[in-house]
Amino acid sequence: MNDANESFAPLSDDATLRLEKARLLIIDDSPDSLFMMHGLLGDHYRVMLADSGPHGLAMARSATPPDLILLDILMPDMDGYEVCRQLKTNTATRDIPVIFLTAKTAEDDEQQGLDLGAVDYITKPISPGIVLARIRTQLTLKASADFLRDQNAFLAREVNLRTREVSAIEDVTIMAMASLAETRDVDTGNHIRRTQHYVRALARQLATHPRFAAFLDNHTIGLLFKSAPLHDIGKVGIPDRILLKPGKLTPQEFEVMKTHTTLGRDAIEHAEQMLGTEVAFLKIAKEIAYSHQEKWDGSGYPQGLKGDQIPISARLMALADVYDALISRRIYKEPISHDAAAGIISITGGRHFDPDVVEAFLAIQDTFKAIALTYTDSSADLQGKRDYLDIAQGEAPKPAT
Repeated sequence: MNDANESFAPLSDDATLRLEKARLLIIDDSPDSLFMMHGLLGDHYRVMLADSGPHGLAMARSATPPDLILLDILMPDMDGYEVCRQLKTNTATRDIPVIFLTAKTAEDDEQQGLDLGAVDYITKPISPGIVLARIRTQLTLKASADFLRDQNAFLAREVNLRTREVSAIEDVTIMAMASLAETRDVDTGNHIRRTQHYVRALARQLATHPRFAAFLDNHTIGLLFKSAPLHDIGKVGIPDRILLKPGKLTPQEFEVMKTHTTLGRDAIEHAEQMLGTEVAFLKIAKEIAYSHQEKWDGSGYPQGLKGDQIPISARLMALADVYDALISRRIYKEPISHDAAAGIISITGGRHFDPDVVEAFLAIQDTFKAIALTYTDSSADLQGKRDYLDIAQGEAPKPAT
């Protein structure tokens, strides 16, 4: 191969310009070799010279690293093998192609160099045309690899951006749907936000528990947090005369109220059918919406599930939902203190709640208390919802008290 351009397909003007601007680093302790290689390559590339291994490593790690390194092996203090080894173990220099240019001609020497990560091995005395052709080949390969690496990085950034956008849209949609349901449930305020954080806190506490560890990995905990606001989405289907009734529900009215669990599950299933595929967080949302009113002893609804028959997601939501109901004002009750609520939950473990979930709650009850304070309901929000109740019942809004 005597012509440096022989056997190469024509390059685009941009690619040719990139090759012409390529920086080559020559590392050799011989001044004569450095002078000769500079004379050969200087008209084609930007050439940098280093007269020792340490000097070459410093230049390779500089702010303007070379695009390719020509490396001698026989050098004092640090031979070329060690230089190559250090280049390939450093993330900043490992992708720079290395061509050994040496007087060592033994096959074992060449094998050692290639095993260290060199892309080529040229023995002295050199053939100028061969050297130019091999350098051009490696620079062309590096340009292609750099392009693909940049494209992959760009695509990864784009995928990450689009994933975040989709996730943000999901979150906004979920909160909008959940908030719509909550606007019809007077005095609940920031209930959906509080219960969302309660559920995540419980899940994190139970993540290492033998009964829950296989289910509660980081990904699933994230899905629980995303799904929790939909637990009462079915309430949009409950008539105002029942949902907004300030007094105790009759047995018939309570049977209608209980259907919010099935209505919620069916609404989420309908959304899945429209998508044409099962979505992980909607699967958990269905479990929560349908089963968060089940009780550990089997006395809950809608299915009367008992013990471990109840999905873990629903068990966590059950406790979070009841705690928040206890400490919050409702149209039919006054709030109670955190300590009183914790006491009630403590004595109902094994009946209403999974005993291990109760233990987890008691261990982190200060976290629950902090969440409640962080997302407390403002008086303006509550008054707005009371006005809605008055209007729904055909009355003029009452002044704030």
